[in-house]
Amino acid sequence: MLKLIQNEWMKLWSKKASWIMAGLLIAILFANAGITKWIGSTSPAPETEWQEMETMNLASAEDQLQNPDIGPAQQDYYEGQAAIAEYRLANDAAPFKTESLQQQLLDGHMMLSLVTLFTVIVGAGIVASEFSQGTIKMLLTRPVKRWKILTSKYITTMLFALLFVILTFGSIALFSWIFFGVGDGAFLVWNGSEVVEGSYWVEALKLSVLSLASTWMIGTFAFMLGTVFRSSSLAIGVSIFLMFVGVQLVFLLQRFEIVKYYLFTHTDLTQFYTGFMPIPDITMAMSLTVLTVYFLVFMVISYWTFSKRDVTA
Repeated sequence: MLKLIQNEWMKLWSKKASWIMAGLLIAILFANAGITKWIGSTSPAPETEWQEMETMNLASAEDQLQNPDIGPAQQDYYEGQAAIAEYRLANDAAPFKTESLQQQLLDGHMMLSLVTLFTVIVGAGIVASEFSQGTIKMLLTRPVKRWKILTSKYITTMLFALLFVILTFGSIALFSWIFFGVGDGAFLVWNGSEVVEGSYWVEALKLSVLSLASTWMIGTFAFMLGTVFRSSSLAIGVSIFLMFVGVQLVFLLQRFEIVKYYLFTHTDLTQFYTGFMPIPDITMAMSLTVLTVYFLVFMVISYWTFSKRDVTA
C-alpha cells in the first residue's frame, strides 16, 4: 500500500497543475496580507478603539443571552464572550490587532476554503484522469486489488489537502511576520468558571482542525463523483457549486426538520466554538455522526463502482 501511495504522490506532483495550485495559494495569501497592511496603513485606528469594540461586544453578548431560543452551545459561547469583554475592560487587557501575526493566525482557518477548492480539483481528477487519458487499463493490469488502488488514490488526495493546510499556515505566519510583525495584546479564553490567558497557537490549531471537516467531506464527495462518472469536469463543477450554495440552503431549510440531516448543516464544526449556529439545537456528537454516515455512503459508492464496473476506456 505504501508503494502505491508513493506512486500516486509522484504522479500527482509530476503534473504542472499541482505546482500551479501551490503557487496560486501562496500568491493569494501574500496578496491578502499585503491588502490588509495597505488598508490598515490608510485608515489607522485610534488607540482606544478596542475598548469601544469590547463594550459593543459585551452589550451584544448580553443581548444574545436574553434570547430564550439559543441552544446550549450558544449559551456557553456568549457567556464566555461577555466574561472576556468584562475582563478586558476591567484589566485594560487589549486584544490582538487585526494587523498582527497572532490575529492573522487565529483567522487563518477562514482561508482553508482555498484548500478545499484545490482538494476538490485533485480529488475529482485523480481517478477520472486515468479514464480520460486511457491509462486505467495499464493501472489495473497490475497484480493489485482494485480497492487498494482506490484507497491509495484517496489517501493521496487527503495528504495533498494536509500539505496545503501546512503550506497555508506557514505562508500566513511568514507573510504576517513580514508585513505586521509580532503584535502586542493578550489572548483570553473562558474555561467555564474564569477568564484565563490562553495560547493563540493552540486556538489556531483547534479552529483549523474543526474547519477541516468541510475540506474532508467536500473532497470526499468530489472523489466519489470523479470515480462514479469518470469526469473530472463534472465532479469539480458540482462540488464547487455545492461549496458555495450548500451552506445557503441551510438557511432556506432551517424551518424544516430535514435540515438536521442535511450535509452542509454539519460541515462547519467551528459553529460549536464560535456560537454562529444556523440550527441551534444540534450538537457536536450529532454533527460527527451525520458526517460519518455521509462519509461511509460516499466511500461505499466509490468502492462499489470502481470494483464492479467494467473498464472499457
